[in-house]
Amino acid sequence: MIISRTPLRMSFVGGGSDLPAFCRRFGGAVVSTAIDKYVYVTVNPKFDHRIRVSYAKTEEVGSVAKIKHPLVREAMRLLGLDGGIEITSIADIPSRGTGLGSSSSFTVGLLHALHAYAGRYAAAEQLAREACHIEIDRCSEPIGRQDQYAAAYGGLNFIQFHADDSVSVDPIVCKRETLRALQENILSFYTGITRRSAGVLKDQQEVMASQRSKQRVMKRMVQLAHDLRAELQKNNLAAFGELLHENWEFKRSLTGGISTAQIDRWYALARREGARGGKLLGAGSGGFLMFYAPRERHDAIARALADLRRVDLGFEPEGSKIIFVHN
Repeated sequence: MIISRTPLRMSFVGGGSDLPAFCRRFGGAVVSTAIDKYVYVTVNPKFDHRIRVSYAKTEEVGSVAKIKHPLVREAMRLLGLDGGIEITSIADIPSRGTGLGSSSSFTVGLLHALHAYAGRYAAAEQLAREACHIEIDRCSEPIGRQDQYAAAYGGLNFIQFHADDSVSVDPIVCKRETLRALQENILSFYTGITRRSAGVLKDQQEVMASQRSKQRVMKRMVQLAHDLRAELQKNNLAAFGELLHENWEFKRSLTGGISTAQIDRWYALARREGARGGKLLGAGSGGFLMFYAPRERHDAIARALADLRRVDLGFEPEGSKIIFVHN
């Protein structure tokens, strides 16, 4: 049996600049961190030659071609695996529509477990690249490349997306005290609203492909990612909330599907109670709301958002790992 553990991620600024419609023309960049919530994938030999896949549903089929879960089917095809295998997955956070990159974390973790099952070592760059290939090329998901690299590498990173589809991952180096203070000032809430990101991302790709005004907005968001990296590397958190807020205002202006009247109301309430900045994690319209605020304002913000569930999300320094092997 093999078990992989792969972190989810929290992005701060620059999200959306990894979409092909933008980064293939202008290049993109984000600042994001892996978090201490995980997707676990187990791979085990099956006593017969069939394939059993268990996630929200359970499939038992006789061949890879009959697997309905597209990510599992294409991962097995890519790695040349056939029958006699059982695959299961569980997650710390609801697996779809939460804005934490769960689909890509699952894909990275699945590939990691399958490589280990086949007796092969796979480095972070390979896992991220193969996950992108499966999700974007094989499954035609209208997504970018930030989630796969965040899940594979872990840590707090400045990630750049180049026109040739290559990706650079640079850890943000700052003092331990800076990292601790950053984590302590972040608070997150689950809105209870889940959604598929595909529609929102398709709308973003369309406007960024055709509207220069939206391209200018995204270029500014990319610059914010550069600015935030510079401030963090100088151990300066004073500008963090302001940059986060500016990024959110830019992002919600891209298309109408990114925010809602209810989300805007929650955001305004948090700002009134002392949040210096925040954003909706992921593509938009639901999932997690994250805020940056002094710790002494956290309880007041939580009271103002009493209809939302507060969830502690800490940083995770490591990427996808094989945590159990039993031959």
